[in-house]
Order: sequence, then structure tokens, then C-alpha cells
Amino acid sequence: MKILVTGGAGFIGSHIVDEYIKKGYKVSVIDNLFTGKKENINPKAKFYFCDITKDCVNKIFKSHRFDVVNHQAAQVDVRKSVKDPIFDTKVNIIGSLNILQNCIKYKTKKLIFASSGGVIYGECKKRPSERFPYLFPLSPYGISKLSIERYIFYYHRIFRLPFTIFRYGNVFGPRQDPFGEAGVVAIFSGKMIDNKDVFIFGDGKQIRDYIYVDDVVEANLLAIKKGNNHIFNIGSGKSISVNTLFYLMKKIANYKKDPIYKPKRAGELQRSLLDIKKAKAVLNWHPQVSLVSGLNRTINWFNNKIR
Repeated sequence: MKILVTGGAGFIGSHIVDEYIKKGYKVSVIDNLFTGKKENINPKAKFYFCDITKDCVNKIFKSHRFDVVNHQAAQVDVRKSVKDPIFDTKVNIIGSLNILQNCIKYKTKKLIFASSGGVIYGECKKRPSERFPYLFPLSPYGISKLSIERYIFYYHRIFRLPFTIFRYGNVFGPRQDPFGEAGVVAIFSGKMIDNKDVFIFGDGKQIRDYIYVDDVVEANLLAIKKGNNHIFNIGSGKSISVNTLFYLMKKIANYKKDPIYKPKRAGELQRSLLDIKKAKAVLNWHPQVSLVSGLNRTINWFNNKIR
């Protein structure tokens, strides 16, 4: 089976590529290395330096005729989407439509799409399921993800393109960028290991669902053969505050400082929760890595990487 992973040099994408190759699939990777890193690319994957908004995508599809396309490439920074919604739209909507058009043109058998459960539901008073009737993303990033979900429904209805959509929680683990603005676990890890000040934006009572990257990879592996034409929340099903996360990580990293609080940033949610019952029932997927275990693995990886 031939699989294309867009964003396969990135944090989540590269882990998915590794697992697909381990299972014996023939994997190609598209990445423009804007945030992805060459060192993340599995040497057994066929790598194409290509931007998903460009014509090079068509040439790659034509050459390989992929059975499955796993679309992970995206602009994922909520703050950046607020500052530059046009750039966010270009990457996340125009780029994704370029992928979808080529899936139809070259008769891809299935599309797997990385959406965002962390932002797509808006402020959550309760734990939303995929059938939750109200979707109120409060950032251009969330709007772009919801837009592509709607486009995917269109391509399925009109062109019969099978799909699985994953609405991820706050994914964390090795290879996440500790120097950007997205990925609080990676940012905290880098700061704590270097004994630098850690900033919390807002009061720290923001609630999030944190899920370790290996569990996300397992969902993407199952989706090759299961879950056609479904949306799934992929998270831990549990939520903690940023303050609680900080103090858990402080203990693991043996970090001595207290956090420094700064004003809340535009576009960020106060409460983000996920109901994961559907993924358990339909995919037989269950998160295996506890938060504490995942944090230990992540901090150890960054400790070895940075020092």
C-alpha cells in the first residue's frame, strides 16, 4: 500500500511515518520544512521538498497514485492565525484544497485528515462529543480546520472520497518544537531544562486535554482500515489546568522556579474538553500512555536533546 503523509517532517507527522514504515507500508512525505525538520524524516520514506499550496503536489500524486493520503501539514499556531489570518487561510484552506483536488484527480482510496478538537468546539461548558451541535471556533486556525472538514464532506458526497477526520486534543511528546508558540509541554520542557523563566499567559486555570503522541499515532494506524466517513475526537478524555500541568512538570524536571504570569493572549480558549467514547467504540482505540508517563518520556527526550 502506498501512503502519502503531508507534513511528514513535522512533530506528529514524522511519528506517523515511522509507524507506517514499521508496518511495511510504502510511505512518501511532502514537507516544505517551514516548521518540519529534516532530522525527523525516516530514511526509508521518499521525501519531497514541496509546499502543499504549490503545483509540485500534482507531480507527486501523478508519479505515485497513492492509496491513502494522511494530511497532517498545517499552520498550527493559534496566535499566528490571529496575527495573520490570510497566511493561515493560504496554508490550511488553499493548501488542503490542493491536496483534496489531487486525491480526486488521481483516485486516492482514502483521506485521513488532522483537525483540531482543541479549538473547533469553542469554549466548552461540558465535554463535547463529535455530534455536539454547536461548533464555535474562536480563532482563524479553528475556522480553517472546520472549513476543511466541511470541504471533505463535500468531496465525499460528490466524488465518493472516503475519509476519516481526527479532532486532536493537545498533542505532546518528543520532536515537538520547544522554541515556538504552539505546544505548551514542549515550551515548558525547554525552559525548565535550561533553567529559564516559564511564562503562563492568563491565570493558568485554562483547561486542556493533553494526549501523548504515541496514542495519536495508533489512531492514525487504525484509520487505514477502520473508521471510514467518521469524525473522531482523539484525546485522553481527561482535562487539567495549565497550572496543574506546570507543577507536574516542575516536579519531574526538578525545576526550582515558580511561573511568571502574563496577560491572556487573543484567540485562546479557557476550557477545552473532549469526549472520546466514539473512538473507543468504533476504532477500538484507547489511550495507553498516562499524562505523567508521557510527561516523563517527553522531558527525558528534551533533556537528552538539549543538553
